[in-house]
Amino acid sequence: MGSVQRAMRLLERVAEHQHGAPAKQLARETGLALPTAYHLLRTLVHEGYLRRDKGLFFLGEAAERLGSSGAQQKRRSTVADVLAQWREAIGVPVYYAMYRDGEIEVMCVSDSPGSPAVEEWADFRETGHAHAVGQCLLAQLDEDARRDHLDRHPVRSLTPYTVRDDHTLLRRLERVRRMEPVTERQEYALGTVCAAIPVTVGTTAATIAISLPAHQADQLLPAAQQLQHEISCFLGSLAISISI
Repeated sequence: MGSVQRAMRLLERVAEHQHGAPAKQLARETGLALPTAYHLLRTLVHEGYLRRDKGLFFLGEAAERLGSSGAQQKRRSTVADVLAQWREAIGVPVYYAMYRDGEIEVMCVSDSPGSPAVEEWADFRETGHAHAVGQCLLAQLDEDARRDHLDRHPVRSLTPYTVRDDHTLLRRLERVRRMEPVTERQEYALGTVCAAIPVTVGTTAATIAISLPAHQADQLLPAAQQLQHEISCFLGSLAISISI
């Protein structure tokens, strides 16, 4: 345990020196005997947590990966917290999804026992034509990207209300106006209606969506409008977390 603590102290000191630091200086700053510092520094270099260049020690790739993972976890936590706030404020399940590497990815869902999320009975990635999340993301793409997606994930009927063919879907997507909520009623799952708000940061297509039981369909648009207001208030914190 003591060796781990000493190694962590060395890592912290190296991180403070952007232009590197020699072993003697690091030993002095951490209060370690020079032989002990040398031994730990060599071990950290061997494991990739540090690198040595012309007698100076710098953070290595392994340490940088740890930092990147920590930042990513913090971004995920930020998004989850914001979604939970919206779930409580609006009283509906809230979803966060992105279009990444040619696929629809639901990144985070916030629901509750009283307002459960839609069951993913058919893969969301393959059925983007049928749910509000997928339609909202596809609407943000250019025509070539949409057609490429539909070539890989063809339109198919999931319910009697699902859009019937590529042509009809593409015409619908072309009519979606910028920042307009996208809604679908029982196209993905019978008994469920959904709305999705586009969130575009740079070249990344993303969306925040909600769902309701079909018997509450008259509440869908008011809830979507409330969600849109909430998004406008929190867009700054979402923007930094868009790539979770």
